[in-house]
Amino acid sequence: MKNINVKLDLSSQIKMGNFTPRCFKPSDSYELSMVTRFEKLPTKIYETADDAARKVAESIKKIMQESLKSKTYCVMALPGGHTPRLIYEHLVAMHKAGELSFSNAVIFNLCEYYPILDDTSSSNMESLHEMLLDHIDINPDHIYNLSANIPREGIQDVCNLYEQRIDYFGGLDIALLGIGKTGNIAFNGPGSRVNSKTRIVLLDSEMRKDALRLFGNVAQNRTSSLTLGMSTILEARNIFLTAWGDEKADIIKRTIEEKPNNDVMSSYLQTTNNNVEVFLDLQSSAKLTRMEHPWLVTSCKWTEELIRSAIVWLCGQTGKPILKLTDKDYRSNGLEELLAIYGSAYNVNIMIFNDLQHTITGWPGGKPNADDTYRPERAKPYPKRIIVFSPHPDDDVISMGGTLRRLIDQKHDLHVAYETSGNIAVGDEEVVRFLHFINGFNQIFMDNQDNEVSRQYKAVRKFLNDKKENTIDTRDILTIKGLIRRGEARTAATFNNLPLSKVHFLDLPFYETGRINKKPLTIADVKIVYELLKKIQPHQIYVAGDLADPHGTHKVATNAVLAALDLFKQENAEWLKDCRIWMYRGAWAEWDIEHIEMAVPLSPEELRNKRNAIIKHQSQMESAPFLGNDERLFWQRAEDRNRNTADLYLKLGLASYEAMEAFVEYKLF
Repeated sequence: MKNINVKLDLSSQIKMGNFTPRCFKPSDSYELSMVTRFEKLPTKIYETADDAARKVAESIKKIMQESLKSKTYCVMALPGGHTPRLIYEHLVAMHKAGELSFSNAVIFNLCEYYPILDDTSSSNMESLHEMLLDHIDINPDHIYNLSANIPREGIQDVCNLYEQRIDYFGGLDIALLGIGKTGNIAFNGPGSRVNSKTRIVLLDSEMRKDALRLFGNVAQNRTSSLTLGMSTILEARNIFLTAWGDEKADIIKRTIEEKPNNDVMSSYLQTTNNNVEVFLDLQSSAKLTRMEHPWLVTSCKWTEELIRSAIVWLCGQTGKPILKLTDKDYRSNGLEELLAIYGSAYNVNIMIFNDLQHTITGWPGGKPNADDTYRPERAKPYPKRIIVFSPHPDDDVISMGGTLRRLIDQKHDLHVAYETSGNIAVGDEEVVRFLHFINGFNQIFMDNQDNEVSRQYKAVRKFLNDKKENTIDTRDILTIKGLIRRGEARTAATFNNLPLSKVHFLDLPFYETGRINKKPLTIADVKIVYELLKKIQPHQIYVAGDLADPHGTHKVATNAVLAALDLFKQENAEWLKDCRIWMYRGAWAEWDIEHIEMAVPLSPEELRNKRNAIIKHQSQMESAPFLGNDERLFWQRAEDRNRNTADLYLKLGLASYEAMEAFVEYKLF
């Protein structure tokens, strides 16, 4: 690695969508009013989450400094969790640079899980300390928490006292909010009362899933929480609603464009007379009308991708396949510009039909000795050297198991690189099951049963028997769990006829914390990926593109690959110029059809083989901790997703397939 200019967050620059710049960067107030005509809340959109977070931090800084000048307290309700982390990083940086003091700040924890055995055990307050409070000059006496270790009979008194303290300091100056997938603000979920005050609430399924994502198995029994009420939040003089990532796009649209309703509590932000601002990155804004359907609010610069998006949308509006759309359909749905540019609906229809047809290929590595003019992948070189990067030891078969098998059958030199051990996703019962086997083997085949194997068996069993809710596994147990996942990955590879010499376990250091929360990506992680790429010098790379996975590992793992590739780009590596990078998605989501650049059809037999490869990962069946509240197993999710993609192609008037795996190209140059 000659170059040390390592870029560790390149995934944040991946822009999925046909975003018309004038829709999120209007040139004047007139254009702003035109593109935001469907929106009922002041909304600012930035190209990246970091850009948005910086603007939020600057707004908070301005309010705090005004309070400092007037010698009054700045009273804030702040959340824990993932969303505010970037904001807190900017606030801490401002403080360390001498630009911002928290000496006049009074901070109230926005919400807290209940019960928690002590105030700092896998809690929002713990994450708030870790991200912000431990790094600033705040008076510890001015940090207030919803104590979650109190008996139930004392809850109402604690909640009443919390409200009294907020009133004592003159009410909230700032309420910094994230948003849940159901539109919950703090823990005010669907059906909450708008006039509610601080109270205890039951967590719905999505809130419990968020807790699982943040804290892992220790949060499985979290069913309740203490939270500021909607009334208390709406009374704040400045409210900042923030969201990053495409998993928030649907609920953001409902929050901003729908009328206030009890199904989406965040929509009630429209009802306050106080200052409310919404800060979004491009991905979380993707479903707003001005971003998803810009032709409904302004004239467009019609790129091929935007035209495809418009026609797929029009098919959904009319219920027609592409080749049956008429001039009237275009005029009735705001697409007159396309008729003016191309002359008729037929001309646009056939162009987009052919465009989508050309994404379909049974040769994901390119078809040798064939005209590749209209194919997603080039014919030469053949065979290709290929690396599939799998964040966990099963993402390869879950996300692209059919394509992987096809590449092997078509004689490409395929390698699979498992980036992390996946050890925290193995349940303790799996360890016990393997320990029973090891101990039985030891007793049958070893002459001396008083040996190291026997001693380790007893030590691990004792640890697991005594294990408390928040106890982190020992390094020995994490190693065992990692070995279980390695064995399953090897079994799946063998099933797919992939030689074990082509299977690489990278065990990137960022993952090895034993906790849900991981260490930041560093040069040490990138170096491991870099060395593998340097050794193989692939013609084709597959990486995870589902950057909103519930555990966050996919994004970090993909950043490691993109950072390594960027280093080769800086070094002007010759092999990289002949390499293409394809992004897949896994159990959690699929690419929108208008973005798909390669679709690999699967026959019923290929889909069955994919299922069998996924099932080889036995530890990830019913007991896997990240199944969430989706009752489907991973193989069921994958099959449903692949069948739905094929069904979408069919509805657009293309060929009928059993299933499809979809990919989007990452443009390195």
